[in-house]
Amino acid sequence: MMHEKISEIAERIKGLRLLLDLTPEEVAAVVNMSPDEYLKHENGERDFSFTFLYLIAGKMNVDMSEFLVGMMPRLSTFSLIKNGEGFPINRRSGFQYLHLAYPFKDKITEPFLVTANYDEALANAPIALSKHEGQEFDHIISGKLRVKIGAHEMILEKGDSIYYDSGIEHGMAAEGGEACTFLAMVMKREKGE
Repeated sequence: MMHEKISEIAERIKGLRLLLDLTPEEVAAVVNMSPDEYLKHENGERDFSFTFLYLIAGKMNVDMSEFLVGMMPRLSTFSLIKNGEGFPINRRSGFQYLHLAYPFKDKITEPFLVTANYDEALANAPIALSKHEGQEFDHIISGKLRVKIGAHEMILEKGDSIYYDSGIEHGMAAEGGEACTFLAMVMKREKGE
């Protein structure tokens, strides 16, 4: 089932790349990969990280929903997402994302309810880092989250918030033996800024 979903997303990415007349080399440069590694993703041989999808969507000037659900968002006045009904995105091992505004078009923010599962091996290892243009705001709802932004590392607890330049390498992992749930708001940088 998961491999089928990866294949569907890969087909949408490839189709849009071809439609926009972009080369694999152009798109691979956006996600800081070799063209061969990028093509493994595009051919459905590798899963996609949030950062990969976010950067590719920006390059192709589409909403991430285009890749995830195969259609562009249509709502423009408001979008109501009932408790637990966000669009699920499981794009990173140990993390579950619920997109909380997927049907709204022309978003300047991508809001997610994120659950980071505790993994003892990850708790004692360096945090995997990624980066993307824009800014991010994370607010801890429950649990503890170890966050690294550039050279800074800190532990956030329930009620804590952090706002940062997401163009700086950053990453996170649940801390304290339990899952951490947090609200993540990923803000796009307007073109020309």
